[in-house]
Amino acid sequence: MEKPKEVVKPKNWFESLNYAIEGVIFAFKTQRHIRYHYVIAAAALFLSLFLELPMIEFVLFSMSIVILLFAEMMNTAIEEAVNLIEDKHHILAKNAKDVSAGAVLISSIGVAIMVYMIFSKYVYEPMGLALREARMFAGHIAIIALLLVLIAVVVFKATHGKGTPLHGGMPSGHAAVAFSLFTSISLLTLNPIVAIMAFALAIMVSHSRLVGGIHTKMEIFLGGLLGFGLTLLVYRIFFMTLK
Repeated sequence: MEKPKEVVKPKNWFESLNYAIEGVIFAFKTQRHIRYHYVIAAAALFLSLFLELPMIEFVLFSMSIVILLFAEMMNTAIEEAVNLIEDKHHILAKNAKDVSAGAVLISSIGVAIMVYMIFSKYVYEPMGLALREARMFAGHIAIIALLLVLIAVVVFKATHGKGTPLHGGMPSGHAAVAFSLFTSISLLTLNPIVAIMAFALAIMVSHSRLVGGIHTKMEIFLGGLLGFGLTLLVYRIFFMTLK
């Protein structure tokens, strides 16, 4: 059996820098998601230069990418350390890995929000929509309302202590998201036919969770009420500020 290579402590800053670079290379070589993020980050940065983003937007966008890559590498480091200490599927090891993966998820959401806020104007303008600024801001309200609903679902499930983010627990996240989207579609289109179809889809999504035995009727009802009520409240506050 081959003897493990002895790890030597770095003697100076140059060796420390070399080890840090080796860490970046190791993460890139072994983690598929990190490779994807590097490619996406490179493409997005090239696009930002092509669009000649203002300096403040370029800096914010670059920092969000750095934070995402940092979270991914920390997740890899924690997984490696946990695997070294505990090679079995221990609940504490699972918790450590889940928390580190959650950090990556949160940073990914932050990057998604940053990308949307910065690049949305370059998507809407070529489309030539009437009243572009008003429509775009209304789109922002829909995104903000949906994010608030997701945050509320996570908070309620964490407080209730039952189920996982995507399976079971109080309230139903799928019902909350479905009825949040139904409310935004209805308020943005003001079209009865579109609103009825969106409502039918929300009902179908909620019903599938009930038939699958994943949620109770009360959990689905409260999830739908949360998605509908919170989204309606966000739009209400928005329209009140315009008066």
